[in-house]
Order: sequence, then C-alpha cells, then structure tokens
Amino acid sequence: MNHDLNQAESKPHAPKIFVIGLPRTATTSVCVAMLKLGFPTAHTAYVKSAFDQAQVIADTPIFCDYQALDSHYPGSKFIYLERDLASWLPSIKQLLMRMSANLLSEKGGFNPIIKRCFKTTFSPFSVENIQSDEFLAGCYQRHIRQAKRYFNTRSADFLMLNVAQPDSFTQLVDFLGLAPHEVNVTGFEKINIAGKVTAWNEIKHPLKIASTRGGKIDKLDLILLPSPEAR
Repeated sequence: MNHDLNQAESKPHAPKIFVIGLPRTATTSVCVAMLKLGFPTAHTAYVKSAFDQAQVIADTPIFCDYQALDSHYPGSKFIYLERDLASWLPSIKQLLMRMSANLLSEKGGFNPIIKRCFKTTFSPFSVENIQSDEFLAGCYQRHIRQAKRYFNTRSADFLMLNVAQPDSFTQLVDFLGLAPHEVNVTGFEKINIAGKVTAWNEIKHPLKIASTRGGKIDKLDLILLPSPEAR
C-alpha cells in the first residue's frame, strides 16, 4: 500500500460495512434503511472523503473492489445482496444497455472508476453480450461464487441477504448487532422501481455522504486497484 492508501483511514470506533451486491439487487433500498438506522452512508464512493466519512458504502466501486477494501479496512463487515435471476436479468439488462454508450466511449462518458468496475464485472463487455441472459447470468454467478469463496471461513463478517425474503430485515439487524431500542424502522422500502435508478439523488438525510466532490473524483489507489482475477 502506498502513502495515498494509508491516508484514507477509517474511524476506529466505526468499522466499515460494505454492501457488495451487484447493481439492481436493492443496494439503494439497503442504503436508505442504513440511513434510518443511524449509519453515515454513501451509495457509491469516488473520493477519499466519502470513504473517510461513511460507515456504510455500497455499489460502485464496492462490488468490484471488496477484496482490496477488506485488506485496507481490517475488521469490516460485508453484505452480499442476492436477487432472483428472473427479476434481476431484465433489470440489469435495461441498466447496462442504458449505460453502454458511456461505458464504451473512449473519450468522455462515465468516470474511469465506473468504467473499470462495470467492464471488469461484466467482462467481456459488449452490446451483444449485455443483451444475452446467458452471459449476464454467468456474470452474476461468477460474482457470487467468488464472494462466497472469499468469505468462506468468515461467517461473522459476511451476510448473504435477499431483501425480497420476509425475514431479510431481521437478518440485517441481527448481523449489525443492533439492540431493539436502536431500530426505528421495520423493513426495506421499495426504491428505484420500473427501471428508475436515480432515487438516491432525491434522498435528503443528514447522514447521507456525498460520493463525489462537486462532481469530481479522486484518483486514489484504493479505488483504482485492479479487481481480483477470477479463480
């Protein structure tokens, strides 16, 4: 680790909680629940300040870089969000098709962190591939298989969660070790329905942490580390 990584220290009294499910697996719903449970939360993080200030961080670049983050933030917890493939496939396909021009653009488009994470996770990324249910299902299964293998001996640090299951919120509360008096919500809200992906932008909450610095990102090695290769 170089000096840039060493500067991005987490708060000693607040272990990080990384939500490592793929996009369209209810990351926004979980982040909103975390805000209401009292956790400073960032849905995506592209600057040092987001990693410093947030206790809970989800989506990009977390789903791609969770192994590097685990090494850099010892003692962290990880929540893997599952979703039934029959529901996830049309949703992720719509998202990726909408993003494809910007992801494939050699000039401009999305920031390089977004490009790297999506093109690594859905590799080889092409318009043809992201229209294939078989290809996308393979990406999903590879991602979940790698996470299960990585956390195989660390059940205390790792939770598999499907928010569509009736006991999912109770599982989350138990995993976080919250006492009954610390829980003032009863479940997950349904957010970003029917292809919408911008609901987080509309959330107003004092514990919501900005993902960028006025639209700008940091070139931290922490964020730009290559994703671990499939094994």
